[in-house]
Amino acid sequence: MSSSDHAVAMQPESDDVGAALRADWAQYYRVCEGSRVRRLFDCLRAPGIHAVTVLRFGQWAATQVAPLRWLLTPFYMVLNEFIKILWGIDIPRSARIGAGFYIGHFSGIFVSAHAVIGRNCFISQGVTIGVGGSGDKRGVPVLGDNVYLGAGCKLFGRITLGNNVKVGANAVVHRSLAAGAKVAAPGFIYLGGTAPPDDSATKTEACVLLASQPESGGEVRPSSRDDVSS
Repeated sequence: MSSSDHAVAMQPESDDVGAALRADWAQYYRVCEGSRVRRLFDCLRAPGIHAVTVLRFGQWAATQVAPLRWLLTPFYMVLNEFIKILWGIDIPRSARIGAGFYIGHFSGIFVSAHAVIGRNCFISQGVTIGVGGSGDKRGVPVLGDNVYLGAGCKLFGRITLGNNVKVGANAVVHRSLAAGAKVAAPGFIYLGGTAPPDDSATKTEACVLLASQPESGGEVRPSSRDDVSS
């Protein structure tokens, strides 16, 4: 059995997949605003909920007995291709993703087939969770619960993000982060043209790790700063 097939086999039973899908929809409903009708309408037209529903359908299909699984899998594959083409969201069913999964906006989203994502996680457009590293360090990220990934951020390698981690827009994360850590990408670099009113804008900012970073590597532990660019 390949590692991808093994990951599919480790997915929850069909009842658990149904519960996960209900939690996913509830997450979208909570985020939407307005009347009940407006919230439901916004949920139905959200690209993210389309992708999550197809994902859960694929995971449910993988738990069925062989004859039914053989019939359902091609249907899932076609739906998944439509999601990739229409919305630019590529999340294989073998990815292990907890309930309450929320995708904000769409396009340019890729999640490795071997990724592990905890409960109530939010990801934005342009996010990549992929394979990285070499040798013993080669692998895919494992995310805890309540993780937020801002637009355009990239995670790769055998790393772990603890619960309640927040990753700001366009940040590149290749090291493990302790629970509660907040990280962000560097600010802009002024190259020329009309001088900005603030001289500080002419300086190259260091990567904003809203946490203290050990010199020896390893985990990045959170500091007292609270804001993360998103």
